[in-house]
Amino acid sequence: MKAASLSYLKQEMKNRSSNELLEACLRLARFKKENKELLTYLLFEIQDEQTYIESIKKEIDGQFQEINKSNIYFAKKSLRKIVRTTNKFIRYSGRKQTEVELLVHFCQCLKESGIPMDNSIALSNIYNRQIQKIKKAISTLHEDLQYDYGIELKLLL
Repeated sequence: MKAASLSYLKQEMKNRSSNELLEACLRLARFKKENKELLTYLLFEIQDEQTYIESIKKEIDGQFQEINKSNIYFAKKSLRKIVRTTNKFIRYSGRKQTEVELLVHFCQCLKESGIPMDNSIALSNIYNRQIQKIKKAISTLHEDLQYDYGIELKLLL
């Protein structure tokens, strides 16, 4: 089965009743955890973005506490998992300011974690990729926010 294009889906959704759309959303939520998380964000957390950001930061902190630092391989695997989770929550929001805040928090946690990034090219690449993402996202923000986040970025470098 080939998936329909987004514009075709949008057009078809306009022709459906609100009850049919409700049933479709509930079916989507039943099948995948990610769909349920996105629906939760859209229904409950989109009104208060700052609380959403704080809850994600706490989750990132919790994941950093669980990292196995005895071996660089395990640390790298854990960091990749944290990056995937962070990117998923950034995608839910879709706001550049949220992206910058979460990525800056990730980089700060990584620096404070005590993981020896200098010993592994892969670990330093993970860190450098996040720094590049932060720079790219900052460039799209308002000038005042660019200045504020630019200061935080300099502290990370």
